[in-house]
Amino acid sequence: MLKIWVLRHIQVSLASLGRLVRLPLSTLMTSAVIGIALALPTGMHVALDHLQAISGGWDGAATISLFLKQDVEAKAAERLTEKLQAKSNIAEVEFISREAALEEFRQLSGFGEALDALNSNPLPALLVIKPTTEQSDPLSTQQLIDELEQLSEADLVQLDMQWVRRFHALTEIAQRGVFVLASLLGLAVLLIIGNTIRLEIQNRHAEIEISKLIGATDAFIRRPFLYAGFWYGLFGGVIACLMVNLSILTLDDPVGQLASLYHSSFSLSIVDLQTVTVLLTGSSLLGLLGSWISVGRHLSTIEPS
Repeated sequence: MLKIWVLRHIQVSLASLGRLVRLPLSTLMTSAVIGIALALPTGMHVALDHLQAISGGWDGAATISLFLKQDVEAKAAERLTEKLQAKSNIAEVEFISREAALEEFRQLSGFGEALDALNSNPLPALLVIKPTTEQSDPLSTQQLIDELEQLSEADLVQLDMQWVRRFHALTEIAQRGVFVLASLLGLAVLLIIGNTIRLEIQNRHAEIEISKLIGATDAFIRRPFLYAGFWYGLFGGVIACLMVNLSILTLDDPVGQLASLYHSSFSLSIVDLQTVTVLLTGSSLLGLLGSWISVGRHLSTIEPS
């Protein structure tokens, strides 16, 4: 019984696909409209992922500077570096000795002659600490700063928390914006598929009446329309994926050239498998839902006279 049910659904789905293939221009236009509607939130989601990837590579943007006390020796600082490196909420620790800090300051400040006149090195040793990605939100970062301030070797702990809070606030706004846009365009996809199925029902009005006269159930009549909505949604998702990937490939070269000017190897990457899976699954479900709503609304109005 189950085998017959599965075979019947396969037959109906292939028959619905064949009907769409026999009308290539109409099918392509409808699928393209759906694809354009889905491509915009998908593209924004991919762009946001790339933005977060770029921000993760900005070493100075989300790092903590731990200035050690003047009496902390280099060996003690190195032991502290190893201790902090072992913590689960810290991704990287770089030790900058007093001599290295002075040399860097000499090169960047232009006060080389003035520094030569000093009797001793006034700069402290420094630990540059980078939290893990999971611990880079403002609350976790502040907790890490509080923990570092309790160290006996610590003299001063600095981080531009205002910048971190602003960046995460902007990221949160962007994520919610993508969700709102995806919801609105998802509703548009439902309307597009629902209207397409409604026209299909009207074109097959006489066929539906005859099917009901010979005893066909509403579930039997509904099935091919549901699969038609599924195929429209799937085709739209494929077109959206192709459009986003084509846009990425078009922008990859100029973005790479811009990144090279900042001595970065960053480059755009095409839509990952997880995003593709979510896109195709979501578009197919939207197609089924839009078709179900339209068929349920209009099929009940058709009765054989």
